[in-house]
Amino acid sequence: MTRIQISHTTVYHYRNAVSLNPHRLMLRPRESRELQLMSHDLKVSPDATIAWAHDVSGNAVATASFAGQTDTLRIESTVELALTGNPWPIFNIAASALNFPFFYSNDDRADLGALAIQQYLDPMGRLQKWARSFVRGVAPDTLELLKAISHGVAEALQYEVRESEGTQTPTESLDRGRGSCRDFAVLFVEAVRSLDMGARIVSGYLYDPQNTATGSAGSGSTHAWAEVYVPGAGWINFDPTNRSIGGFNLVPVAVARDIKQLMPVSGTYVGAADAFAGMEVEVRVS
Repeated sequence: MTRIQISHTTVYHYRNAVSLNPHRLMLRPRESRELQLMSHDLKVSPDATIAWAHDVSGNAVATASFAGQTDTLRIESTVELALTGNPWPIFNIAASALNFPFFYSNDDRADLGALAIQQYLDPMGRLQKWARSFVRGVAPDTLELLKAISHGVAEALQYEVRESEGTQTPTESLDRGRGSCRDFAVLFVEAVRSLDMGARIVSGYLYDPQNTATGSAGSGSTHAWAEVYVPGAGWINFDPTNRSIGGFNLVPVAVARDIKQLMPVSGTYVGAADAFAGMEVEVRVS
């Protein structure tokens, strides 16, 4: 068992006082058999009324509602948790899904829905052709195929720190040959979906005490990766940025069909169009 503390602070600055509309906060980690949440402390300044709910994917979402005006918004999330994941996991994949292609049950297919459908236009089938280049021989091993695609993403893209908002489309990533962790995750997920498998994006934190992982800052940082649904094994973590499988050093906060649904903090204000002066984000993992 590994016990860690994560501090995530976001500060927005405004040139003059503004009125804040409700803000949506996705900062509470998802508990699981491999992640036990010991405590979570959420502080918001100016004072806000916090309402908690779970979205359609089961993510914990806090809505902060404000009164009055302010020129600064500060959001501090501190969590203490225990990780028990195995760095060398064994996946109990159902016999029917050991080899590709395999077929989901009618219930699984219905529940996966859009998670098994490409979300980005690919009229020429370029991404699917790229993904199928990893299908070697007749009925290849499913897990080995997924590992090959994850490694293929890492080979196709050079990692870069990209502060700008938004995510590249899969074909843009292939054309540029570089991207951030969220671009790696989107390319991997869309490639897997092009092969009729269900996949989703995960956002959270990367725990890296040795400071050796790609995309890490210090002992950890925010991160994006992917999960693929394989019958028998369930959702399997793939981190194409680091060519890893399993979630022993990953702290998931939220999962979604599209990366745009995973903003840690989102909201609007009422005030002058040029009132926004900038923001600061600090993440510490210890």
